[in-house]
Amino acid sequence: MLALDKDTFQAEVLEAEGFVLVDYWSDGCEPCKALLPDIEVLAEAYGDKVKFTKLNTTGARRLAISQKVLGLPTITLYKDGAKVAEVTKEEANKSSIEKMITDNVL
Repeated sequence: MLALDKDTFQAEVLEAEGFVLVDYWSDGCEPCKALLPDIEVLAEAYGDKVKFTKLNTTGARRLAISQKVLGLPTITLYKDGAKVAEVTKEEANKSSIEKMITDNVL
């Protein structure tokens, strides 16, 4: 998984071609940390079709807000720089993330 920051987000997500999944998380978000191993499993399964990335919002609050990320965890799927799907908070689990990928990518 590619770790993003406010300097790399534009090029790696908004200017990227194809599908990019962004895991928005923060140091203080325990559900985010618990979800990370599941996302890494999905990255292994779908990494040939989707670029998997993560953004620690602790140092990028304005960027997260600009992407309308208002709660964590938030997992967002972009296609060609546009947001196409998102799961947040209680919905952010392995099965719903996988469904979001399969519904939009496959």
